Amino acid sequence: MALSLGEGGGGSRLRRQLESGGFAAGEYVKQLSQQSDGDRDLQEHRQRIQALSEETAQSLKRNVYQNYRQFIETAREISYLESEMYQLSHILTEQKGIMEAVTQALLLQADRDDPALGARRAAAADPFLPLSAKDAAANEEGRQRTLTTLLEKVEGCRDLLPESPGKYLVYNGDLVEYDADHMAQIQRVHAFLMNDCLLVATALPNRRGAYRYDALYPLDGLAVVNVKDNPPMKDMFKLLMFPESRIFQAENAKIKKEWLEVLEETKRNRVLSEKRRLEQEPLPRPAPTPPESTNPFDEDEDEEEEDEPSAEEEVVDLSLEWIQELPEDLDVCIAQRDFEGAVDLLDKLNEYLADKPVSQPVKELRAKVDERVRQLTDVLVFELSPDRSLRGGPRATRRAVSQLIRLGQSTKACELFLKNRAAAVQTAIRQLRIEGATLLYIHKLCHVFFTSLLETAREFETDFAGNNGCYSAFVVWARSSMRMFVDAFSKQVFDSKESLSTAAECVKVAKEHCKQLSEIGLDLTFIIHALLVKDIKGALQSYKDIIIEATKHRNSEEMWRKMNLMTPEALGKLREEMRSCGVGNFDQYTGDDCWVNLSYTVVAFTKQTMAFLEEALKLYFPELHMVLLESLVEIILVAVQHVDYSLRCEQDPEKKAFIRQNASFLYETVLPVVEKRFEEGVGKPAKQLQDLRNASRLMRVNPESTTSVV
Repeated sequence: MALSLGEGGGGSRLRRQLESGGFAAGEYVKQLSQQSDGDRDLQEHRQRIQALSEETAQSLKRNVYQNYRQFIETAREISYLESEMYQLSHILTEQKGIMEAVTQALLLQADRDDPALGARRAAAADPFLPLSAKDAAANEEGRQRTLTTLLEKVEGCRDLLPESPGKYLVYNGDLVEYDADHMAQIQRVHAFLMNDCLLVATALPNRRGAYRYDALYPLDGLAVVNVKDNPPMKDMFKLLMFPESRIFQAENAKIKKEWLEVLEETKRNRVLSEKRRLEQEPLPRPAPTPPESTNPFDEDEDEEEEDEPSAEEEVVDLSLEWIQELPEDLDVCIAQRDFEGAVDLLDKLNEYLADKPVSQPVKELRAKVDERVRQLTDVLVFELSPDRSLRGGPRATRRAVSQLIRLGQSTKACELFLKNRAAAVQTAIRQLRIEGATLLYIHKLCHVFFTSLLETAREFETDFAGNNGCYSAFVVWARSSMRMFVDAFSKQVFDSKESLSTAAECVKVAKEHCKQLSEIGLDLTFIIHALLVKDIKGALQSYKDIIIEATKHRNSEEMWRKMNLMTPEALGKLREEMRSCGVGNFDQYTGDDCWVNLSYTVVAFTKQTMAFLEEALKLYFPELHMVLLESLVEIILVAVQHVDYSLRCEQDPEKKAFIRQNASFLYETVLPVVEKRFEEGVGKPAKQLQDLRNASRLMRVNPESTTSVV
C-alpha cells in the first residue's frame, strides 16, 4: 500500500510524528520503505520532509531575530534606567545638601539672635568645641600638626602638598582597590581626606604604617558614587575623576557609610566656603586721582582715557546658582556621557563672560572649567580612537566629532575621524575571506572599500560642512586609503601571477567602482592609475614574453603545411574565432572540404596576438601607451622575421608560394586589423604600426645571406 501524505492533514501528522518523544529514525525509514510502492513515493515523501525542514528553519530564524530585537531593546531600556537612577541619586544628594545648608543657616541666624542659646547648643553638640579665640587657634594648629604627622609617613607627597594655613585632615582610613572592569583585587591603599583634596597612598611592603604616594584628586573634580552590594562584592564605592574611575572597598558597611557621608559633607563645605569667600571679597578700590599736570600735551591722552571705561570698575557677578554648580554639573554630564549638555553649559558660560572683564575670580573659574574641558576632550578623543568598536559605520562618530568641533577642536576632530575610518576600512579588508576565484574576491574587495570610502566622504561632508580647511586632509587620507586598497588588490591579482584576461577584468571592476565616487565630486581615477601602472607594465611585459617564447617554439617546428581541420564543425569554430579577432575575409583562405590555406603557426600567432591586444586595451590608460605599442611591435617582429627568413631559405617552389600566401595574410590582413583595433581602443593612430604595414617587408636582408638582420 502506497504511503499517502497530503499537504494539510498529512503534513500535520508527519510533523507530530517527527516531534514525538519516542521517534526512532531507523524504524521510521524501515516502515516507510516497506509501505512505499516505489521510488516516486519516496521522492515525494523526501520533498515533504525537506519542505518541513525549511519551514522549521525559517521559524527558528524568525524566533531568534525576534528574541534578539527584544534583547537589544531590553538592554537599551536598562541603560536608560541606569542613567535615570544616577540622575535621581544626584538630585536627591543635592536636595539633601540644600536642606542641610538651610538648616545650618537657620541655626546660625538663631545663634546671632540669641548668642547664649547658640553657645549652649554648640557646647551640647560638641563638648570639645573651643570657647575662645586662643582655644580655636590651638585646635587649628593641632589639626594641622596631625596632618603633618600623618603625611610624614607617605613618601613622595611633601612637594605635592604645599603648606597652607587652611589645609587640615578630615578623615583617613584603609581601603582595598578593585579593578573597575573585572572586579579583581588590585592593592591595599590608605586614603587621606583633607578639606580640599583626597590623597591616595599604597602600603609599603615590610614597613608597617608606611605608605607611598599614588594619586591626589582635588575635591572640585571628584564625584562619589555608591556601588550596590553584589555578594561577594560588597561595601564598595566608586570615585569618578573623569575620564577615569576607581573602585574601593571599605572594611565594613559602617565604615563605607562614613566614607560616603564625610566625602559628601566635605565637598559641600568646600563649595559653601568658596561661595562665602566670593561674597566676602572686597570690591576693588578705585585708582587714586593723579595730580593735575601742567603739560598741555597730556590733555588729549586724558580725554582718551576718560572715554574708555576701566575694567576694574565693573564687578562680575559669579554668585549665580548655575555658575556655582557649573563644575559639578559638567562632571555629571561627562559621567552620563551627555556630551551635548556639557558643551551647552560651556557655551552658556562663554556667552555670559563674553563682555565681562577678566578679574581674579573669573580666572579661577576659568581654570576649573578648563580642567573639565580637558577631561571632556579626552573622553571625546577616546570615543574616536580606533581601539573602540568600529561598528556602526561613519555615522557612529558623528556625535563625538560634532562636540569636538563645537569645542573649537576642528583639526583634532578631523584627524581622529579619519584615523577611525582608516582603521575601520583596514579591518573590513582584513576580514574578507580570500576565495578560490580571484575575480569574486576582487568584486567583494571593491564593494567593501569603495562603499566605505563613499560613506566616509558623505559623512565628512556633513560633519565638516563649515570647515573648508579640512578637505585637503580628507584628500590626503583618501590617497593613503587607496594605496592600502591597491596593496591588497595587487597582492591578489598580480603577485599570484593571474592570467592577463583575469587581471584585465579585475582592473575593469576597480575602475567602475572608482567612478562611483564622482557622485560626490571626488575623482580618484588618476590615483588608482598611478598606483597600478607599475604592476600593469610588469603584467604586459610578462605576457609579451610568454607570447614571444610560444611563437619562437612554434617557428622552430614549422613545416609550412596547410591545416586540415578534419570536420566541418572545427572549420566553423575557426571561422568564428577569426571573425571575433576582426578578420572578416577569412573565407578566402579556406579550401575544399576542411582545408585551410594557412599554416598552423600563422593562425595561432594571429589568435594569440589579437587576444593580447584585446586584454591590453582593457588595461589601457595614457601612461601605458608606449609599453603597449612596443610590446605589439616586438611580438609582430618575431612572426614577420620568421616568414622573411623562411622565404629566403626555402628552395621548393610550392612551399615558397605557400609561404608568400602566409606573408600576404600577415601584411594585408592581420596588421591592418591590429592597427585599426589599436586606434579604436586608444583614440589615435600609431605611426610604428603604420610603418610596419606600409613596408613590403619588415626586415631587409642581405640577398647573399640566409640570415635575417635584426
